[in-house]
Amino acid sequence: MNSEALPILYVKTGCPWCTEVIDFLATHGIPYREQNVSTNSAALAALVKKSGQSKAPTLDWHGKILADFGVAELIPFLHAQGVELEES
Repeated sequence: MNSEALPILYVKTGCPWCTEVIDFLATHGIPYREQNVSTNSAALAALVKKSGQSKAPTLDWHGKILADFGVAELIPFLHAQGVELEES
């Protein structure tokens, strides 16, 4: 799959919710592109433009935005996008 077609996960350095979400996505085999807004000002600008805020994690799932969330919010969001979660 072309990496440009993957969902984008915006994260911040040292963010415990970001780490939790990254671990969840890896455990369930969900591919994504990671953008660290702590070290990449262009990624931060894109995050704010897309979501209207600067909190992380924020997920851009092909234009559908889930901002400032944890795993509890991520699971129903992924189900709504038709994502089947692999069992770990």
